[in-house]
Amino acid sequence: MTGFFDRHLPLLEAALQAVRERGFWSPFPEIPSGRIYGETAREEGEAAFRALCGGVFALPGHPNEALRGSETSPHGGALEIRYPAADPQTLIAAAQKAQAALAQASPEARVGACLEALVRLNRMSFLMAHATMHTTGQAFAMAFQAGGPHAQDRGLEAVAMAWDEMTRFARQARWEKPQGRAGSITLEKHWSIVPAGLSLSIGCNTFPTWNSYPGLFASLATGNPVIVKPHPAAILPLALTVRCLREVLVEAGLPADAVLLAVDEAGAEITQELAIHPAVRLIDYTGSGAFADWLREHAGQARLFTEEAGVNTVVIAATDDFAGMCANLAFSLALYSGQMCTAPQNIYVPESGIDTDQGHKSFEEVGAALAAAIDALLSDPDRAAGICGAIANPATLERVRQARRLGRVVRDSAPLGQGRTATPLLVAVQDGDPACESECFGPIAFLVAAKDADTAIARACDLARRKGAITAALYDRDETRIAGAVRAFAAAAVNLSVNLTGNIYVNQSAAFSDFHVTGANPAGNACLTDTAFVASRFTRAMWRRPVAA
Repeated sequence: MTGFFDRHLPLLEAALQAVRERGFWSPFPEIPSGRIYGETAREEGEAAFRALCGGVFALPGHPNEALRGSETSPHGGALEIRYPAADPQTLIAAAQKAQAALAQASPEARVGACLEALVRLNRMSFLMAHATMHTTGQAFAMAFQAGGPHAQDRGLEAVAMAWDEMTRFARQARWEKPQGRAGSITLEKHWSIVPAGLSLSIGCNTFPTWNSYPGLFASLATGNPVIVKPHPAAILPLALTVRCLREVLVEAGLPADAVLLAVDEAGAEITQELAIHPAVRLIDYTGSGAFADWLREHAGQARLFTEEAGVNTVVIAATDDFAGMCANLAFSLALYSGQMCTAPQNIYVPESGIDTDQGHKSFEEVGAALAAAIDALLSDPDRAAGICGAIANPATLERVRQARRLGRVVRDSAPLGQGRTATPLLVAVQDGDPACESECFGPIAFLVAAKDADTAIARACDLARRKGAITAALYDRDETRIAGAVRAFAAAAVNLSVNLTGNIYVNQSAAFSDFHVTGANPAGNACLTDTAFVASRFTRAMWRRPVAA
């Protein structure tokens, strides 16, 4: 049962080294190139996706009491894929039947199966790209990366962390305590990994694999059967993942039902019934704070790992590269139409303006330059479509419409063309305006006039403490103020980027290096991926006995 483990041990060892050193490393190439994935991989991936549309998704041996599914591509057109679905109690019972065999398997067997599945998923990256593109609205290049290699990186990171935690201590020991003239007491001691129980992975609409893989693979590697509950609008990427995992589990001699798919539809939701079941002891959730609050209130039997809403901020105090700053922020605001948990929303600028390499810029000039940078970035229709993608949820368009009334429109949002699309809306408001006190998910940003740079930093940190934030950015030339801001944002438990003007953006979070979410402010209680994220998915139990003289 350790064949997969032995095969992929070099990959695991490299991942372990990467998570310890925190430098750049990825085994899964992010470039959708035929030279890397095969000259026909792109065409084969699209053909495989088209073949799935309009049919029944095959999951051999999976509980099947009905066929459900009503996904529609934000780029246009219904997928018309029907998935095997079952009652929550049926799924729970199936997972419980698989529980003992998965728990009793060695860490090597479980980790080996996870590694093999990730390698196979990487080979499917072009298919996964189309599945992600047509369920989330991401443009193809982003869907390839975020739905494929970057998600696989995060899954591997979780597996490596889980392996490290499970093997941190000896599995057995000879314990000998001297007793003086009486000799010694000698015991043999053995420790077993005891999984927490059933795991529920609740997927989101915008990043179904990237956000779900860490918890899914961490739970499976540590011996917890996983029920994967996709968002009804983004089932296919996780259905493909479940199918791959089930195939690998069988080949590894483990029960296929250690991973199950829970499909529902609007008006017939099953998430709550699954979440409150006494057998469910782990829940991974990405989504609104409102449902996270419901889980906290009603699913108290489970350990909850969340990524929730937050208000990400940018403070512009000064810059040595005004054009580079505006271009960098324009891309951050436009990327996937702001539908990223790391996208900036509130941009604080001193009301008296800022000093730059181009001279002093007033508050109004900063806003105008940022709007012009967005316009320039999106001036080519093809490039604009590749950056912005489409809007995942129709409610986001209504949110954009309402946001126009919240302040002075510096740059208006507009559709790009085919599909459900919207370019960034930039609205100017005064500091303290309640409009920017909560997350406005989507292509909406507020240019906030603050008293001065110190006040802007204080406001951004306070907002992170109260409402949560995953990212923050600062532009400044004063090293003393930068050092103070670093301390202030750390105290607010939000990750800070300083003076990004090149080809790296505040939105981006790299596996094996960046800890995604700190878990210490209202934007989420878990971190992808630290030791706490994996260690609480299992306990250790000991048995011991005297060693015969």
